[in-house]
Amino acid sequence: MVIIESTIKTNPMGRWYIELSDTTKEESMEICLDIEEYSQKIEMMGQEYGQEVEVAWSSDDNVTPVQIHEVRQEIMAYEARVEAEKANAEATPQA
Repeated sequence: MVIIESTIKTNPMGRWYIELSDTTKEESMEICLDIEEYSQKIEMMGQEYGQEVEVAWSSDDNVTPVQIHEVRQEIMAYEARVEAEKANAEATPQA
């Protein structure tokens, strides 16, 4: 199992972003500005390892609880949207 480190960070303007690091590779770092981009990059990393990845979350000291909450809210909204799309696809008869 490969561990992908996901670190919530904040820029000087107060906007959060997520830094992804593959723990098996040096110089492996990706920056994600939103959850959609994060999801795509995690999926690409997972494909490299046959979907055998674990995500380890952390945040820098200067990230506020409000920013962490915002990231969580976006993740929950993204997951709900994906589940709804999956349910709609399964409920739609194939022609």
